[in-house]
Amino acid sequence: MKKGFKILDKLSMADTAFEAKGKDLNEVFEQSALAVESIMVDLKTVTGKVKTTIELEKASLETLLYEFLSELVYLKDAESAVYNKIHIAITKNKGWLLHAQMSGGTITKKMKLGTDIKAITLHEFELTQSKDGWSAQVVVDV
Repeated sequence: MKKGFKILDKLSMADTAFEAKGKDLNEVFEQSALAVESIMVDLKTVTGKVKTTIELEKASLETLLYEFLSELVYLKDAESAVYNKIHIAITKNKGWLLHAQMSGGTITKKMKLGTDIKAITLHEFELTQSKDGWSAQVVVDV
């Protein structure tokens, strides 16, 4: 499975949707995070020295992805932080443990802003595994 993400224009008319793919869980989470960030800002225009670490543990992978992406929206709202470099490590513990190291910048006038995401939704939310890898489908409220 080729990694990456694409915006799904026709899945939800009032919101924005994307599909992310990766060869493993780490990659599909990274691509999902980059998709969220790319909706909010042109990733090529993100500069700065903001570094953030996120650790989450959830019982299901779906909940872990949902909560992680929601945290990205929170960081944009609360700290004006956006990220263009994201490294994920997911391990199985009692639940599923996510460790994310991210770097980016604080929103400035020099950044090309996109659409403001209000929330990650559970509408049409999917995280699936196939023989080729993992894929996620996410609708975001804009």
